[in-house]
Amino acid sequence: MRTPMRTTARRCAAALCCLTAASALAAPAATAADAPPRFDDGFGITVLEQPEWVDENHRTFTMTVATDQVPEHPPIGDQVSGEHVVLVVLPEEYDPGVRYPVNYLLHGAPEQPISARYQTLTERATEDAPLITVTPNGGGRGWYSNWVAPGASGKQNWESFHLDQLIPLVDANLSTIASREGRSISGHSMGGFGAFHYAEHRPELFGHVGSFSGDLDLLDPRMRGAIVGSTQLTEMGAPLDPPDAIFGSPVWPLDGVWNAQSPAHHVEPLRGMGVAFYAGNGGNLAEDPVLALGEAWVRDTAMVMSGQLTAAGIPHRFVDYGDGSGWGEGCNGKHGQDPCIQADLDDYVGLLMQRLQHP
Repeated sequence: MRTPMRTTARRCAAALCCLTAASALAAPAATAADAPPRFDDGFGITVLEQPEWVDENHRTFTMTVATDQVPEHPPIGDQVSGEHVVLVVLPEEYDPGVRYPVNYLLHGAPEQPISARYQTLTERATEDAPLITVTPNGGGRGWYSNWVAPGASGKQNWESFHLDQLIPLVDANLSTIASREGRSISGHSMGGFGAFHYAEHRPELFGHVGSFSGDLDLLDPRMRGAIVGSTQLTEMGAPLDPPDAIFGSPVWPLDGVWNAQSPAHHVEPLRGMGVAFYAGNGGNLAEDPVLALGEAWVRDTAMVMSGQLTAAGIPHRFVDYGDGSGWGEGCNGKHGQDPCIQADLDDYVGLLMQRLQHP
């Protein structure tokens, strides 16, 4: 099993990325207290390494897969190009004879799903919830999208990998409620963009969507600059990619893909879905000004999203928690702070348990 990686990207690079930040088949024979479930290949995915428990608590396991939709990718840290680690947190007392809802929790950039952050935050938030959480590899700068001009990196169809392959693979190998009534999509920073992007593209898959300081407005030139910038930073993956690799040119009149993929401006598919998103204002700008300004910027995108949803008459929960005081212990309103994300995720899991089908 790989040792969980802690993000080591330089501070400015991390802040930049944060701105841009079928029915179930056979159930596994083992329980969470014994061996982890085994996964069969399928849906275009090959299982390279079977699930292994992360620790003796036997709630969280990792597995490694390969996909024909992202056969190679610019790796970060100790990643191997073309190998995709998936982190799965099971409910306490997981019973393969019971069907559970699933929350797909998308990581930010430049992060890996096996970072200690996603295991710890998820285990705490779901301690008493009958909920499976799956965090797939989204690449250092995958942006949860099918890239329009990937160049030397080759095919980068992250959306197809996750929605058309990983979801049915999970439903086929774990005891899930394999319908939108039992499925959520959520994420932090880049993953917040990905969650709304996926929910709007495939609303039939998800009953709830959530963003934790996500980049929700691709018409905002600051978000465009951050995403383009991520293609030019080795901290986000190496080798580098062309500036227009992901969404094409960001400059009018060639920016049609950017406009079409902006979550804040295509909210109609979210009608009838549970919708929640969270952001702070950065708190004291004199303390860690880069991350403070970063959070203030993503809050602006959340404000646009809220305005568009309100105009469309779509109910939603927008938690604008300011400097973090009163929201979560230790939350300071800045971008990417674990106490803030923990408070977001705790609140979000509570919403899921009210809305999704569960035991």
